[in-house]
Amino acid sequence: MAVAETPERHLLVVDDDDRIRSLLKEYLSRNGFRVTAAPGGAAARKLMETLDFDLAVFDVMMPGEDGFSLTAWLRERKGAAGRTPVLMLTARGLAEDRIEGLRRGADDYLPKPFEPEELLLRIEAILRRSHARPAAGNGSISLGVCQFDIERGELSREGAPIRLTEAEVALLKRLARSPHEPVDRLELARETVDPSGRAVDVQVTRLRRKIESDPKAPRYLQTVRGVGYLLAPD
Repeated sequence: MAVAETPERHLLVVDDDDRIRSLLKEYLSRNGFRVTAAPGGAAARKLMETLDFDLAVFDVMMPGEDGFSLTAWLRERKGAAGRTPVLMLTARGLAEDRIEGLRRGADDYLPKPFEPEELLLRIEAILRRSHARPAAGNGSISLGVCQFDIERGELSREGAPIRLTEAEVALLKRLARSPHEPVDRLELARETVDPSGRAVDVQVTRLRRKIESDPKAPRYLQTVRGVGYLLAPD
C-alpha cells in the first residue's frame, strides 16, 4: 500500500481495546499519518479541546461515553473543530447502528472485524472529500438563502459555510444532476452504507434542517411519494 502523500495529516483514534488501539496507531503511522490515540471519550475530549485533527476514528461500544455521544458532542463544537470528519468502528454491524451513526454526524461507518487496508482507503476517501478544493466552476444552484456548489460539494447559507458529511454531499450532488426530477430512493440508497434506503431518509432529514426554513414543510428537498426525492432549486 502506498504511503500517504501528506505525512503530517493528524488522526485521532479512540478505542477502549488496548490491542486494537495500538495496532491501528502502528498501521496508520506506517502509512504516513501522525496518530494520537485515546482509550475513551473523556481522554478524547481533552485531546480535541487542545489539538487539531484532520479526522477522528471512534469506536462505538466503549465504557462510559460511547462513540455516538462523542460524535454528537464534536458536532456541537464551534468552528473547524466541529467539522472534523468522523469514521465510526463497531463490532455490531446492525443497520440501526449505522443509521444512528449517520444521524449523529458520522461521515462513514466500518464494522469490525475489518481489513486494515479498507480502513485506510475509507480514511483517504473521507479526507479527499473534506479537504479537496477543485477549481471553481459555474455549477452552483440556489436553494433560497443557501447556495450549493456542485463541483466543490460545498453548501453555504448567506456566504457562511455549512458542514456536510461525505454521504450528504453525494446525495445532494446526485439530486442536483437532475433538478426538478424525482430520483428513485433505492437508486440513492445504492451509494450509501444501507441499501435498504433508511440511511437515505436520515440524510434527507438532516439536509432539510440545513437547507429549509421549515424542515417539516420542505420547499427545496421534496419527497415524491412512492418514488423517492427531488431537488427543486430556484
